[in-house]
Amino acid sequence: MNSINLDRPTLDAAIIDLDGTMIDTLGDFAEALNRMLRDLALPAIAAPAIAQMVGKGSEHLLRSVLHHVLTQADKTPAAVEIEALYARAWPSYQQHYLSINGDYAYVYPGVVAGLQALRDAGLRLACLTNKPTSFAVPLLRAKGLDGYFEKVFGGDSFDRKKPDPLPLLKTCEALQTDPARTLMVGDSSNDAQAARAAGCPVVLVTYGYNHGLPVQAVDADGYVESLALLRV
Repeated sequence: MNSINLDRPTLDAAIIDLDGTMIDTLGDFAEALNRMLRDLALPAIAAPAIAQMVGKGSEHLLRSVLHHVLTQADKTPAAVEIEALYARAWPSYQQHYLSINGDYAYVYPGVVAGLQALRDAGLRLACLTNKPTSFAVPLLRAKGLDGYFEKVFGGDSFDRKKPDPLPLLKTCEALQTDPARTLMVGDSSNDAQAARAAGCPVVLVTYGYNHGLPVQAVDADGYVESLALLRV
């Protein structure tokens, strides 16, 4: 496994994604979503299908899941049908997700070592995810990662989500760091596109979700198989 050597004098901070980067939350998604689908009397969805939908926020995830299960049931769902189901799905999903948050998830190997190395090198750390803040904060706490971060921002923290650059720019403002001196670490094209547009350097992990596509095809400054392989 190859490490990536980062130029510490040019970096002041790092922004770290959550799902697929620090924590494998696919089990949580599958459990909460399938409980929600049962509430709606809809067919279950398999985890591999969910993995391709994760990363653009819970609203997008729920609409994608509803469209998928209706299509799999040989229906051609109209937009109005999806929205009617979504209105019922969201409170059900929120209740179920919060009840199991972290129970079916695990921290990827090397994450703790990588975060500790970044902090020991003097970098200020923030977690930036498209996951709702009310999901992200207790998950980080449950997995013992909350203490590494000065700031935690979710998909509802700002007016727009990644891949829009706004969340990265706002996080840099909160950290009082220049985007060019703030590393983005993520697992998908959402993270890379947001970083490029914000002017942040970006490194992607190779084990995450990336909508089911090979992450090495995404424009980034480097790729690592573990956060522990980041060298500052």
